[in-house]
Amino acid sequence: MKNTKLELLNVKNSALVLVDYQPAMFRGVGSGDRTSMKNSAIAAARAASILQVPVVLTSIYPAGNGEFIKDIASLFPKQEVFARKVPGFDAFDDEQVWAAVKKTGRSKIVVSGLWTSMCFAYTAIHGVREGLDVYGLMDAAGDASHDAHKYGVKRMLQAGVVPITCLALISEWMHDWGNPKSGELKEKAYGKFDAMLRL
Repeated sequence: MKNTKLELLNVKNSALVLVDYQPAMFRGVGSGDRTSMKNSAIAAARAASILQVPVVLTSIYPAGNGEFIKDIASLFPKQEVFARKVPGFDAFDDEQVWAAVKKTGRSKIVVSGLWTSMCFAYTAIHGVREGLDVYGLMDAAGDASHDAHKYGVKRMLQAGVVPITCLALISEWMHDWGNPKSGELKEKAYGKFDAMLRL
């Protein structure tokens, strides 16, 4: 049987799902540097926008948690941020969100969100259960404590989620520096990371 996880991510086989990047959710993060997590999520979203990778955005209880952050939502002005009608932790339990994911037609789904051990993990594991190749964007996620994040990641790995980080994701989508979008990616996506500014 062919191992599809050995196939690299590209702009034709994958989509990006970002869950609950909202002000109140960020305020509760204690597992690491919030700015770094936010920058990773923004950079991934920018790369997806530049390369026209399908993106699904979802929030939970925006009246209390605040709207999905504009740094990301504004990149997709014609796209709805799905405020989940099912007020649960698993974003894929919501019919609108799951329908949007299925509509992409992609077999590889890159997921990240706040918080790691709950909304991110439950959503990612749901995707695996549905037969998708799910990639967890780990450096864009955080949780209430270091342990909550660590064991949320471990749980996903045990369930078959493939870990990835933002720079690796952007590089995999770009494939090589011969990509005609490489300059724009370097400026607008890679540029969120000081190390890439020195290239």
